This record gives sequence, C-alpha cells and structure tokens, in this order.
Amino acid sequence: MPKLSINIGILLVILGFFSYIATDMVSLTALIPSLFGFVFIGLGLLAKKSDNLQKHSMHAAVLLALLGLGGSFTGLRQIISALLGGDMPERFTAAASQAVMAVLCILFVILGVKSFIDARKAKKG
Repeated sequence: MPKLSINIGILLVILGFFSYIATDMVSLTALIPSLFGFVFIGLGLLAKKSDNLQKHSMHAAVLLALLGLGGSFTGLRQIISALLGGDMPERFTAAASQAVMAVLCILFVILGVKSFIDARKAKKG
C-alpha cells in the first residue's frame, strides 16, 4: 500500500501541473490535485519509514482519497454526462482534471479497503 500511495501521489502531482499549464497558468485551483498528490506521497513515505505508522498512514491515505473523491466527483459526473450525449462542461479542462482525480481516488479507496480486509484475514489465520 505505501508504494501505491506514492504512485497515486506522483500521478496526482503530474495531473495538477498539466492542468495548471492547460489553464494557461491562470487558475491556481488547477494545482489542487498536486496538493493531494504531495500528501499521498508523504503518507506513503511515512508508512515505508516506520512499520508502527504504516497502518495509521494508510488509513489516513484512504481518508484523503475519500475527501479527494468528494471534491472531484462533480467533474467525473460532468465528463460521463458529456460522453453519454449531454452538454460539454463549460470548463472542460477543470472537469477532465477532476474526473481523472476522482478515478484515481476511487481506485485507491478500493485497493486500500481490499488491503485492509486482506491484512485482517491474514492476522486471524
């Protein structure tokens, strides 16, 4: 899980910088995925550094992913709507960036919960 946290974090940092560039470096909010990414990276590194902190760090990372999903779900909904024949989002770059962030956060939550379940089963058995 720590490696996944770091990798998702790197992808979010890249997403934020590309989004910022795509908005002609005018909208600082385009960097929000990067901020989330840096926190994911930090939590992943903290988990790798200390076995005692791994469980707590990864729980915090899943919580962070849930917060990121909550903040970016609108963009995912707008992109899906556009793909299904609805109107194109007014700020397409923002919606696309939010959609990618939402997908990465969903992926992290699913894999994180699976990891927690697997760890609990391994501990019992």
